[in-house]
Amino acid sequence: MAEFVRLEVEGGVGTVRLDRPPMNALSTQVQEELRAAATAASERADVRAVVLYGGEKVFAAGADIKEMVDVDYAAMVERAGPLSSAFDAVARIPKPVVAAVTGYALGGGCELALTADFRVCGDNARLGQPEILLGIIPGGGGTQRLARLVGPAKAKDLVFSGRFVGAEEALRIGLVDRVVAPDDVYSAAVEMASRYVKGPAAALRAAKAAIDGGLDTDLATGLRLETHLFASLFATEDRVIGMRSFVENGPGKAEFVGR
Repeated sequence: MAEFVRLEVEGGVGTVRLDRPPMNALSTQVQEELRAAATAASERADVRAVVLYGGEKVFAAGADIKEMVDVDYAAMVERAGPLSSAFDAVARIPKPVVAAVTGYALGGGCELALTADFRVCGDNARLGQPEILLGIIPGGGGTQRLARLVGPAKAKDLVFSGRFVGAEEALRIGLVDRVVAPDDVYSAAVEMASRYVKGPAAALRAAKAAIDGGLDTDLATGLRLETHLFASLFATEDRVIGMRSFVENGPGKAEFVGR
C-alpha cells in the first residue's frame, strides 16, 4: 500500500493524489509511488482520464532538498535517471491528464505539472523552476518540457532566474490553461478530464501519441507516425460506431464503447 501517493477512481476519472504534508516534497519514495500510480492509471480500463492533485493547500513544492544535500556526483548519477523516468511514466499515461495546481508548484512540482496535457491552477498559485538558486538545474524534465510548452526564451527566463510565476502570468505565457478560484481547482480539473471519459479511448490514445511523438522528432517522421496511427484506428469498434453514427444521426451523437 502506497504511503504518499494513491490512485482514486470515480466516474471514469482517476485522481493521482499526492499526500505528503506539509508541502508534498518529492522524495525518492514519492517518485516511485508516482511511477506505480501512473502505471496503474495507464493499465486500468476503468480509468479513462486522469487528474494530478496535491490537495487543497499545495500541489508540490519540489524535491526533498534535505534528502539531496549530502548526495555526491556518483550517487546522483544513479538517482537522476529514476527521477526523470518516474515523471516520464506520468507523461506517458496514454489518456488525457489534467494537473490541478493549488498553492505552490515549484521545482519538481512544476515539472510534475508539466507532464500533464493540461494545467488548471488557482488564482493564488505560484509556479517556477528555482533550482538555479541551489546551484543546479531542473532534473525531472523542466528544461525540456517547459521549453516545448512556452518556448525557449520564456523557459530560459524562468530557469536562469529561478523566479516564481503567478497565475495570470502563467496563463499569459501558456504555462497553464485555466485559472480559477482556489477552492474550485480540483472540481475544474475533474470537469475538464470528464469531457474525455466517454470518448473513443483508442483514438484519444493515438492522438496523444501522435502529438507528443511528433514533438520529439522532425516533421517528416511525425507525419509518418500520424499516418500509421490514423490507419490503425480503422481496426477499432469506436471507429465503426463513430462513422455510422455520423452518417445516420449527424456529428457528435456517437456512444463510444472504448474499444
